[in-house]
Amino acid sequence: MSQNPLLEVDSIDVYYGKTQALKDVSLSVNEGEIVGVIGPNGAGKTTMLDSIAGLKDYEGSIRYKDSDVAAVSSRKLIRDGLVYTTEKRDLFPFFSVHENLLMGAQFRDDREGVKEDLEMVYDLFPRLDERREQEAETMSGGEQQMLAVGRALMSDPELLMLDEPTLGLAPVIIDDISEAIRRLHDEGMTILLVEQNSTFALRHAERLALMENGSIELSGTSEEFKESEYVRDAYIGVT
Repeated sequence: MSQNPLLEVDSIDVYYGKTQALKDVSLSVNEGEIVGVIGPNGAGKTTMLDSIAGLKDYEGSIRYKDSDVAAVSSRKLIRDGLVYTTEKRDLFPFFSVHENLLMGAQFRDDREGVKEDLEMVYDLFPRLDERREQEAETMSGGEQQMLAVGRALMSDPELLMLDEPTLGLAPVIIDDISEAIRRLHDEGMTILLVEQNSTFALRHAERLALMENGSIELSGTSEEFKESEYVRDAYIGVT
C-alpha cells in the first residue's frame, strides 16, 4: 500500500443553519487503502461524505489528489475518480440493471474501458448478470445495493466512498458485498467505508476512525480498535 494520501480532510466544520454537524474533523486515506469510519446513526458520517463529494459546504480543507474539493465541480470530481455510493443508492427506478450501469459511465469517453468494466461488474455480482433487463425498482434491497455499487464502479473510481453498504441487508447479501470489497481491494482500489456495522468495517479496514456527535473521537489501526475496551463494549457486534 502506498503512503501517498489520495484524500486529506483537515479540520472541517459543517453547519446546518446554526447547528454544527461536524466539529474539527480530520481524516486521510492513502492510495490502495481501506479506511473505515464507524459510529452511531446521526454521528455525522454521511455529512462528512457529502462534504468530501462536494455536495455540502464546509469550513476547513478537503483535498483530493492534492486539489481543493471546494474549487472543483461534482462532475469533475467524478471524472477524476472520486465516486460516492450514497446510503439511499439513488438508482433510476424504472431503468433496467443494464441501463443503470451505463448511467454510471456517462462521463467516460473510453468505450473499450466501459465494455470491460461492464463485464467486470457482472462477474463481481452474478445476480446482476442474471437480471440485466430487470427494472431496478422491482429488485430486492440487497440486489439494489449491488447495483448501486456496480454503477459506482462503472465511473472508474480511484477512490470509492461507500455509505452504509450493508444497511438492512440479509447476511447472505452482506457476504456478497464483503467478497466484492475484498476483490476490489486486492486489485488495488482505494475505499472509504462508512458503516454502523462495526464488525463489517473491522473485517475490511486497515485503519479506522470512530465518529460520535460530529467529531472523530478515536482513530487507529484495525488491531488497535479491536483491542480498545470502549470500542468492544460500545460497538463490536452491534449492527
